[in-house]
Amino acid sequence: MEMNQYLSMFIDESKDHLQAINENMLSLESSPEDISIVQNIFRSAHTLKGMSATMGFEDIASLTHEMENVLDLVRNHKLKMDSFIFDCLFKSLDSLETMVEDIIQGGTGKADVTAVVAALKTIVSGDYLKASSGGAAEAAASSAVQGGPAELDEFQLSIIEQSIEAGIPVFWVEVSVRPDCVLKAARAYMVFNVLEQNGEVIKSLPSVEDIEQEKFDQKFSVYYISQVDKDQLAAQVSSVSEIDRVDIVALDHETLAARLQSAAAPAAGTAQAAAQAAAQAEVAAASAAEPVKAVEKKPAASGGPVAGRTIRVDIERLDTLMNLFSELLIDRVRLEQLASEIRKNDLTETVEHMARVSSDLQNIVLKLRMVPVDTVFNRFPRMIRDVSKNLDKKVDLIITGAETEMDRTVVDEIGDPLVHLLRNAVDHGLEPTADRIAAGKPETGTIHLRAYHSGNHVFIEIEDNGRGINRDKVLDKAIQNNVVTKEQASRLSDNEVYSLLFASGFSTADKISDISGRGVGLDVVKTKIESLGGRVQVESTYGVGSKWTVQLPLTLSIISAMLVRLKNEKYAIPLSSIVETAAVKAEQVRSVHGNRMVNYRNSVIPLVSLAELFDVPGQEDNGTEDTQIVVIRKGEKLAALVVDEFIGQQEIVLKTLGKYLTNLFATSGATILGDGQVALIIDTNALIK
Repeated sequence: MEMNQYLSMFIDESKDHLQAINENMLSLESSPEDISIVQNIFRSAHTLKGMSATMGFEDIASLTHEMENVLDLVRNHKLKMDSFIFDCLFKSLDSLETMVEDIIQGGTGKADVTAVVAALKTIVSGDYLKASSGGAAEAAASSAVQGGPAELDEFQLSIIEQSIEAGIPVFWVEVSVRPDCVLKAARAYMVFNVLEQNGEVIKSLPSVEDIEQEKFDQKFSVYYISQVDKDQLAAQVSSVSEIDRVDIVALDHETLAARLQSAAAPAAGTAQAAAQAAAQAEVAAASAAEPVKAVEKKPAASGGPVAGRTIRVDIERLDTLMNLFSELLIDRVRLEQLASEIRKNDLTETVEHMARVSSDLQNIVLKLRMVPVDTVFNRFPRMIRDVSKNLDKKVDLIITGAETEMDRTVVDEIGDPLVHLLRNAVDHGLEPTADRIAAGKPETGTIHLRAYHSGNHVFIEIEDNGRGINRDKVLDKAIQNNVVTKEQASRLSDNEVYSLLFASGFSTADKISDISGRGVGLDVVKTKIESLGGRVQVESTYGVGSKWTVQLPLTLSIISAMLVRLKNEKYAIPLSSIVETAAVKAEQVRSVHGNRMVNYRNSVIPLVSLAELFDVPGQEDNGTEDTQIVVIRKGEKLAALVVDEFIGQQEIVLKTLGKYLTNLFATSGATILGDGQVALIIDTNALIK
């Protein structure tokens, strides 16, 4: 039990330190000379090393120790940051995150990190500079001079060189599948699975994306680092079905150089072509190294960091606190009723004081579950950096409103939908650099990620200054996929056309990439957000950009509601869906095709009797001639609900109806009122089709 408690603390603190390293690494990439940032990264790595060593996670401890050695040289001005060191530290960080995630899933936190540890060691020794300037690097350089693209980039080449230097086995593996193989990609996937269990794939030829899409003939090859014996490796790969042949070559400096020269030879060309290729490579490298800027508009801190101001509390404990407090509220109302009957001054004063204290306590309890959305937002700058580098685009991510608070349960769920929308904005929204320059736009694209409160909702906006959505292309695809008919398409407004993007399996991508555009995603995004009681919509101007807006409830556990009476029972209607309350006269109600309708602000909307709909027992209330109505909204559609009496507005604690009462029509839960009665909460969205 005690060990589990420590493990939980280790996981929580490790995630915090990894996130801190991530954020500081991005800052350092923008300001490589700022030693104070290096100090912060060093402290996080040092703490993580100590914690993991104490818990017995040796692989994490050894990797963070090697990172410390590199950072120590940098902070003492003995080493200057360069693109190779940044890539190596980011790769180390990815390995640490993988190992911590393995521990979270119940694993041992072990991983083969020999290659990246070897790379860090050669940075400390300074050998990485020699490795990049000699041996196979010369072969790669000479292949570029001859006009052929190098098989390995600078980082991959250095990793391999350093592994050979450190005595770690490096292999070139060529795998041939049988000519009659039907599912080549599936067999290749199984081969990669075998390889990744025993070592690290440094480079795949062709790329993993091409292999996934079966864009290869009968062969593919990889540069591979592993401690496994060559014959054992060949046997394991050969055991995969429909593999025809496996050739494995153990690489040293000479065989690596020969391998790279032979790969470059077929592509050799003229000196002029080589010069052009070198120039293009230089531009590409410069743009790839361009760091993504993450700008967050925050008030400036007046002093240094404040430590020890927060504690972690399990969400279940907060749920228990919420339930206990709702019981306390019931007793408070009963005490107030008793005090009014007994009429003793001392008792009345005591109950009034208790009422004031419990009101303050209620506000604190409601706020305890609220957390700022920056717990989700803070992982996006690194993600955008990696995606933009992968797509060779320059991107500024500007974050505002990260301090906006939401219920913890909502915050935990919105991460994945936002990841997809942001990746979509970089991949499909922002044009390639050449297209942006041709269109007269700045070569660096901008993505704004905003969060703000409005009423009982939080709005999150993702806005890009990219190409926008091509209305005609969306319509053509929708007609082609039988989402709409040509007749319907001619009547759709722009917003209705853009909403077609959320149809299941809908994609306008000309080219499928591993970033987005696989035809799944936006429908899943919409489903997830709607399951949280929110909605998502998109606005776009072709050639100017797009804005995706996600609307979410402030909280899932406490809502503001209007209490109403239907005959003998009380019900709650969420305020967020109410437009207004009113009393209508009998002459305003009319019948259209057998349905009751009511005049409302120059339009006619349906009239729904809740008492009849829910079959509420009791006598009809004919006390007044006027009909009391609650006008509700779902999107652009309105309806009027008939009630017998308005009781008043109240903050209510939303409780589920348990596993026995599921799929009840138009009911989203229940709440316990001050007098101990249970009131059902009406799901107004279910009442409007």
